[in-house]
Amino acid sequence: MQKKLNAIDNDNQLRVSRMAEMDRHIGNRIRTRRILMGLSQQQLSRKTGVTYQQMHKYEYGYNRISAGRLFTISQALEIDLAWFFADMQQEEKHDSMPHQRMALELTRNFALIDSEKHLEALLQMARAMAGTQEETPVK
Repeated sequence: MQKKLNAIDNDNQLRVSRMAEMDRHIGNRIRTRRILMGLSQQQLSRKTGVTYQQMHKYEYGYNRISAGRLFTISQALEIDLAWFFADMQQEEKHDSMPHQRMALELTRNFALIDSEKHLEALLQMARAMAGTQEETPVK
């Protein structure tokens, strides 16, 4: 009987752990999209009708997001609901990029540059600083 109870307890702990991973993944996707759109947490909070503190908790996976709230957030971020769940298996395999916020900001600002000459110069500088001179394949 005790072994059966221990097995049930282990199953419950695994389920809770998976749910927490999903909450963190969805929160990370919200933060990624918000930064790419150039929105602050405050701005996204106003667009979705939640407090800044609540949005912070959503982004870091501290609080679970209801289906209705996730729909509202997806509309504010101008994306499909399925986007939040993309890459879930890949994220479990490796940690997020250490400088994710800076990379997202760099990407957003790179996309705003109109001059092809400036884009190429910036790309060459990044390659030189990274110690590569060839095009790096995307993983």
